[in-house]
Amino acid sequence: MLKLLRMLLLGLAMIVVFVLGTLLCLLRPRHPNNVYLLGRLFHRACPLVGLKVRVRGYEHVRDLHSAVYIANHQSNWDIIALPGAVMPRTVAIGKNSLFWIPLFGQLFWLSGNLLINRENKAKAASTIGKVVEKIRQRSMSIWMFPEGTRSKGQGLLPFKTGAFHIALQARVPIVPIACSSYFGQVDLNRWDNGELIVEIMPPIAIDGYEPGHLRELLRHSRQRIADRIVELDREARRP
Repeated sequence: MLKLLRMLLLGLAMIVVFVLGTLLCLLRPRHPNNVYLLGRLFHRACPLVGLKVRVRGYEHVRDLHSAVYIANHQSNWDIIALPGAVMPRTVAIGKNSLFWIPLFGQLFWLSGNLLINRENKAKAASTIGKVVEKIRQRSMSIWMFPEGTRSKGQGLLPFKTGAFHIALQARVPIVPIACSSYFGQVDLNRWDNGELIVEIMPPIAIDGYEPGHLRELLRHSRQRIADRIVELDREARRP
C-alpha cells in the first residue's frame, strides 16, 4: 500500500515538475540556469521515497565561474538524489538517445542540456568542441557522469575521457562529486530508506596538466572520488 501511494505521489510530482519545467523552458529556452532550477524541483522529491539526502561542500565552488563537475552514477534515483549539488549556470551532457525518452528527453534538451553521439567519434569530438566554446563564451559549467552508465551496485566503474578532454581544452578545473553507495537501498514499501551523502569536493586545478596528461588527470580524479565514497559509506546512515 505504501509503495502504491508513493508511486502515485511521485507520478503527480513529476507531472507538476514537467508542466512547470516546460513553461519555464518555453519562456526562456535553453537558458543556462534552467537546469539548476529544475534540478532543485526534482531534488524535493527525495522525502517522497523516504530518503534523506545531505549535500555539502558548496563552499568549495561558490566562487567558481566555470568548471567540469564529475560524479559517480549509481541508479535511476540519481535524478532526484544528485540535483541538489547542481550549481547555477551548469548543464549536463548526456547521450543523444535520451532525447527519445517521452517527456523527460524533450525537457532535458529544452532546458539547455547537451546531447552527444558517443557512437560516432567524429560527431562526439565536434560536440566537445562546441561545449568548450560555450564554456568560454558564456561562463558555463558542465556536469558529466564519466562512468558513462549506471554502476548498479558494481562499485565505481572505469571513467571515459570526454569530461577530461573538455576540462583540458577549456582550461577549467575538474570538480569531483562523490555520493555514498545506496544502490538497492530504496524500498518504496519502507517508511525510512536511510540517507545518502553527496559531497562537492575541492576543485582539481588543471594548471599543471596538458593534453598529454589526460590519463593522469583521469586517474587522479577517479581515485579522489573512489576514496571519498569509502569514507562517506562509513558515515551515511542506512535503514
